[in-house]
Amino acid sequence: MVALGAVCGRFQIFHREHLEYVLAAKERCQHLIVGITSPDSSVAPTEKEDLNRSQARSNPCSYYERMRMIESALLEAGIDRADFDIVPFPIGAPHLLHFYVPRTACIFLTILDDWGHRKAQRLQEFGYQTEVLWEKTDKGVSSSMLRQYITDGQDWSPYVPAATYRYITQQGIDRRIREGRSPMDE
Repeated sequence: MVALGAVCGRFQIFHREHLEYVLAAKERCQHLIVGITSPDSSVAPTEKEDLNRSQARSNPCSYYERMRMIESALLEAGIDRADFDIVPFPIGAPHLLHFYVPRTACIFLTILDDWGHRKAQRLQEFGYQTEVLWEKTDKGVSSSMLRQYITDGQDWSPYVPAATYRYITQQGIDRRIREGRSPMDE
């Protein structure tokens, strides 16, 4: 077990597989930093390995909204609030990462596609120790799938922690997604 670990993701809807990833990392460290990539989606660079990540329709939640979703889901899962932090994780500007995540942190990753491999390589190039928790090609759940379910009026609640569902519906984020708006439109 390491003292300080970190995970990262856009979490542009924090779903059950995200929670599984975060909880698996937490089992391997005393304190966990949850890094939210593309904290300001208006300046998110386009990544050739994942061309959709910078599009407005792929980023319906603000940094603050994602932070609240993640925090609520982790608390609901029984993680003590003193055992984790949530910070911006500017993977598109990796030279800035050390302002948010100490280089002493082990960054836990899941590899699902070419972007996952590129992310691991980028983090290693900037001096971070990385550990791949698992690598698979089939995403059982994806945020883009959930956004499409919301748009189509399908039931998406089974795929997200209850805290995520409550937050999205109480804040009207589901309506924003159905209307094709982003936080910048408000």
